[in-house]
Amino acid sequence: MQRKPLVALVADRKQLGPHPFHCVGEKYIDAVVGGADCLAIVIPALGDRQDFDSLLDMVDGLLFTGSASMVDPALYQGPGLPEGQYLDTARDQTAMPLMQRAIARGMPVFAICRGFQEMNVVHGGSLLQKVHEVPGMLDHREDDSAALDLQYGPAHPVRFTEGGLIQRTSGLSEYSVNSIHNQGVERLGAGLLAEAVAPDGLVEAFSVKDASAFALAVQWHPEWKYAGNPLSVSLFKAFGADCRRYQAGR
Repeated sequence: MQRKPLVALVADRKQLGPHPFHCVGEKYIDAVVGGADCLAIVIPALGDRQDFDSLLDMVDGLLFTGSASMVDPALYQGPGLPEGQYLDTARDQTAMPLMQRAIARGMPVFAICRGFQEMNVVHGGSLLQKVHEVPGMLDHREDDSAALDLQYGPAHPVRFTEGGLIQRTSGLSEYSVNSIHNQGVERLGAGLLAEAVAPDGLVEAFSVKDASAFALAVQWHPEWKYAGNPLSVSLFKAFGADCRRYQAGR
């Protein structure tokens, strides 16, 4: 019997007490297993201590998760991080080379929140540190004092590009998404196509123009209670289907 496709999720490196741990949020794993109907495996954030191409030889797709950490601004010549924010350079040094190699191979890639920002930087784009302080922009942060269902509830609509990957996949022209980020796209990277735009003009999703596989990044969190969200269901099904196509073509 043919096994299900294997999707790798890159871990965050977190310090818990005196020891470093490599962690992935369970909601992302659930969405891979239940939404994409794939097997899930976690790649530790060890950078080039593990050979990137050997890792990619084992898997059929990659999912890059959200995280409280920020992409190192030095990677896009940005200003230093504001007080209260922190880096995860181990994840930068693992996720971004894997992402670049996977897209070049034609492997399916789905990037969410921090992953969205990683993909923009991988393609030479830059990030805004505090979207809410830019004149004319919405405050895209969640109310972290609210219950999780409110934090991750619909916050604003996004309009999908006509004929784009999301519009074709979902059949939707607009949908309300959650909004749990203070950073965002300043300059869209080379070869990226805007797939969704917020009312303030902020790019909330993009695809890779010349990718030969599913290569999509979204700023919102489709993994949150994905099964009850028609847009999320369509995105994870499309990602899983392309992982099966990639697996069959090995």
